[in-house]
Amino acid sequence: MSLLVTLNLSYPIVQAPMAGATTPELAATVSNFGGLGSLGSGMTAPDVLTSQIDTIKSLTDRPFMINLMVLSKQEYTTIDTELPAWLSKYYQDNTIEFTLPECPAQNFAEQLQVLYDNPVPVASFTFGIISAEQVQRLQSLGTLVIGTANHPLEAKAWADIGADAVCVQGVEAGGHRGGWLPQSESDPLGLLTLITQTRTCTDIPLIAAGGIMNGQAIKAVQTAGAELAQIGTAFLTTDKCGINDTYKQALLDASQDKRSSETRLTRLFSGKLARGLLNDYLRDFAEFESADTLPPYPQLNAMTKFMRAHASQNMDAEHLSLWAGQGVALVKQESTLELLERLVKAL
Repeated sequence: MSLLVTLNLSYPIVQAPMAGATTPELAATVSNFGGLGSLGSGMTAPDVLTSQIDTIKSLTDRPFMINLMVLSKQEYTTIDTELPAWLSKYYQDNTIEFTLPECPAQNFAEQLQVLYDNPVPVASFTFGIISAEQVQRLQSLGTLVIGTANHPLEAKAWADIGADAVCVQGVEAGGHRGGWLPQSESDPLGLLTLITQTRTCTDIPLIAAGGIMNGQAIKAVQTAGAELAQIGTAFLTTDKCGINDTYKQALLDASQDKRSSETRLTRLFSGKLARGLLNDYLRDFAEFESADTLPPYPQLNAMTKFMRAHASQNMDAEHLSLWAGQGVALVKQESTLELLERLVKAL
């Protein structure tokens, strides 16, 4: 049975989770339209997550997806690296106060418990893989489980533990890379190559993500072997998205030749590879772009949070993480519904 049928979708469109950018209203709007709306909840406290799930359930009776970041207890509880000297100097030079938290990220075990206590139609996972027992427990509650993969071996690993589908994320994708195996970083694959190679090692249903901005691209990934297309960057400049105006304007400027639309994979914001618009921060500190010397994710993410908050307050796009995929030049200022209607018109 196809994912379109299993999920009761009218259109092969998944709105990407995008933690920090998505809202319950965005997810519900997409789901009510006939796609699969989703909420990126990896940075959300468990009690807030419960409330947001309840909000989505009040706004739609259609399937929706909650996405969590798979982190070990060691990862979400530990800060055991020093603040980099260059970042410390930046804070001093700009009179930015900071106090590192005791824990650099949300408690993944408690977030997952929310999905057991308040079941959702679809749960997806990124940055790692859960256990077969956890997959089965979610499925027993009526939840479809979707993994994220940047490499065919990661997709196969999700298939082997019984996931219902895998989102294969090409190198074109904006924001953080979802994979966890060394191979996904050493030789990042473009989306069509990733779909083709994944198809040779598993027949699990695939959702394609990375650089998809229009109906023609949706049809292309379906032809290549994916059932659904996951779209992120295109939604960032729509009305239901939760990003701040400075970030949104930078994306629109990139689409109107008012700033470069060049994107870059970087660890400088979080310690984990993520694609965003090139800005002064990435240029000024490029020499420190090394997995060997930077604090790991999520530690560096907790350390740069104060810079990003300061930049947001001062409408400074040059020190924000302007996550965007390689299709960013095609974004438009439009309502979420206008984007959805534009996408399906070409299908």
